[in-house]
Amino acid sequence: MLLSDFDYNLPEELIAQTPIEPRNFSRLMVLDPIAEKISHHHFYDLKNFLNAGDTLIFNDTRVIPARLIGHRESGARVEIFLLRRLDFSHWETLVKPGKKALVGNKIIFDDDLSCNVVSHTNFGGRVVEFVFDGVFEQILDRLGETPLPPYIHEKLSDSERYQTVYNRERGSAAAPTAGLHFTNEQMNDLKNFGVNLGFVTLHVGLGTFRPVNVENIEDHNMHEEFFSIPQSTVDLINLTKKNNRRVIAVGTTSVRTLESAFFDGHLNAGSDSTKIFIYPGYKFNVVDSLITNFHLPKSTLLMLISAFAGRDFILRAYREAVKERYRFFSFGDAMLILKRFQQ
Repeated sequence: MLLSDFDYNLPEELIAQTPIEPRNFSRLMVLDPIAEKISHHHFYDLKNFLNAGDTLIFNDTRVIPARLIGHRESGARVEIFLLRRLDFSHWETLVKPGKKALVGNKIIFDDDLSCNVVSHTNFGGRVVEFVFDGVFEQILDRLGETPLPPYIHEKLSDSERYQTVYNRERGSAAAPTAGLHFTNEQMNDLKNFGVNLGFVTLHVGLGTFRPVNVENIEDHNMHEEFFSIPQSTVDLINLTKKNNRRVIAVGTTSVRTLESAFFDGHLNAGSDSTKIFIYPGYKFNVVDSLITNFHLPKSTLLMLISAFAGRDFILRAYREAVKERYRFFSFGDAMLILKRFQQ
């Protein structure tokens, strides 16, 4: 399958630069891949498409201030982007300018924080070892910046708007954006209606947003991302399946977490790293329905939802979204895919 099979035309003005207020006033495209039907609603209408006993699975990761600006001992400016924590002091990072971040270089952020470049990674990044005086998380909160995707050019007045209302576990380099549409009030309303709310964690890193640079998509290698599933969520999902109700993933990161934890014929609790790459032909084991945003052309996220709902139908839906002037990407509108496409 070719990378060009997942391209579509998107006018630049449809890339959302600012979030909608309130959160759940964004639009909601509802897809039925089996009947090949598309309808248009708002996110606050979500309950109309759910049943008591259905289970929503949320990724409760929290975006960290992952961008640090420092300088080499020569005085040259360096930007460090934190991707994945390896241990107490070592992180996988992206560094700009990367060519000048040589192994052994020291990068200084302020009197309390510096790092040494330890090694190269196989994706063009660097492993760095931080040296700090105090609590690292507190220093990072003071010195770091919350990163926004490069296609967002507007300054965000409230950094919490790039966090879900249910975030709990620090560690992401980017937000699980399908969850940005939910308000606390809507979640409580769904719970009172009888919808179950379950949580997993996947710290979004390079695996989620790394561009595909090979024409044969099967040659693309994903980057490892940490995930965790509590036993309570596994039990909830098993009960949902037993009662013939749907497991509805909120976002592609929730899909990748659940599908990564399915092995030996069942869903497993615990923590691990995943490099799962889902594209057409994949057989889903856990997820029955999916809430997601509109994704970049040629991205692994577009490939995932194409596997879930059928590539031709998804591209048709994207063409209609462009025609109907939906807002795209992180701060854009949402899509609900009601059921899995039967491949």
